[in-house]
Amino acid sequence: MAEKEHVNLIFVGHVDHGKSTAIGRLLLDLNLIKDLPPEEVAGDARLAWVVDRLKEERERGMTIDLAHTKIETPHKMITIIDAPGHRDFVKNMITGASQADAAILVVSAKKGEGVQAQTIEHTFLLKTLGVNQLAVAINKLDDQTVNYSRDRYEEIKAKVSELLKKVGYDVSKIHFIPISAWNGDNIVKKSDRTPWYNGPTLYEVLDTFSAPPKPVDKPLRIPVQDVFSIRGVGTVVVGRVETGVIKPGDKIIIEPLHKTAEVKSIEMHHQPLPKAEPGDNIGINIKGIERSEIRRGDVLGHVNNPPTVVSEFTAQIVVLQHPTAIAPGYTPVIHAHTGHMACKMISIEKKIDPRTGQVIEENPSFIKRGEAAVVKFKPLKPFVIEKYKDFPALGRFAVRDMGITIAAGIVLDVVPIERKK
Repeated sequence: MAEKEHVNLIFVGHVDHGKSTAIGRLLLDLNLIKDLPPEEVAGDARLAWVVDRLKEERERGMTIDLAHTKIETPHKMITIIDAPGHRDFVKNMITGASQADAAILVVSAKKGEGVQAQTIEHTFLLKTLGVNQLAVAINKLDDQTVNYSRDRYEEIKAKVSELLKKVGYDVSKIHFIPISAWNGDNIVKKSDRTPWYNGPTLYEVLDTFSAPPKPVDKPLRIPVQDVFSIRGVGTVVVGRVETGVIKPGDKIIIEPLHKTAEVKSIEMHHQPLPKAEPGDNIGINIKGIERSEIRRGDVLGHVNNPPTVVSEFTAQIVVLQHPTAIAPGYTPVIHAHTGHMACKMISIEKKIDPRTGQVIEENPSFIKRGEAAVVKFKPLKPFVIEKYKDFPALGRFAVRDMGITIAAGIVLDVVPIERKK
């Protein structure tokens, strides 16, 4: 039997719209859950409990970090990344989206909910971070304010469609699935409570997503998502292979740490691998570097072609929102791949028309909401970022400040730092 295509999928959407509950229901209905939560975990939290395993999340009742879960569909192997919806945790959501090939946008149909601030922000981020495959789960149809109403489903669908078109998605290719994560309607089995809907279930939609082509011939790049020190094993780095191939025995370099190590072993979903390719979420046991030296946002590459540590970079950005205007000297936080770094805008080269790319103004003194420009940034500390045309996953970024996403961009050019010989 041919190996199934591996797709990384992220569930996104506003806080409390039912992302974790939908994943929990999916796992439950596919008989993938062996241990159910204790009886005292009641109501809606019961399904989300499955995904929110971290103790702090149970205490706070919200998703904080990323959880990875494996699901098989008839033709695909899906790794589900459950991302936090709460605005304080958007940087973790960005990490998740930077690793995803496809997304399920969960929007609540409950009265007074629908399209919210994070729904809009997450949609912009998905597009910026290159997630082009998307489906929309319209949740909470069982709520008494909705009562499986087709009109309410159509109303939410119209609002979300308008948002998706504005961001640049082709709505004709997107499935809108009416679901109740709580009752399991249209999650794995078709529901008789929505006789007006004849489209696929959420599970069937998962089988339609495809894995992107694997850039195996490009140099190795693995942004670090997490690092562990495991007794009897040593340092284990967790991340997703973006480009290239990695095998046990390889000599690697970690930037901007600028230290080399040897790959002892690789595993995915607790199974050892003889090699890992783009799209694989893996744990790498390395020899030669302590856990305390490596951090999220560092990038692994082979010694003969290390990741690019920049002293400055030129990028094209689109300002999504800002209360006033942005001028040289502005120092927001740039989120790229799994890393984030404060970067100072040192110049605005030109203002451009976001639709055509035509130059509107050379060297403008500021840019504001809705405008696009070519700008130069200088990271305050060494930071790995690549040209978008060479490494798309490491060349896209979000600009965040004041707890919101200010702008989104792609890297056009880089000035590598000069290492002392």
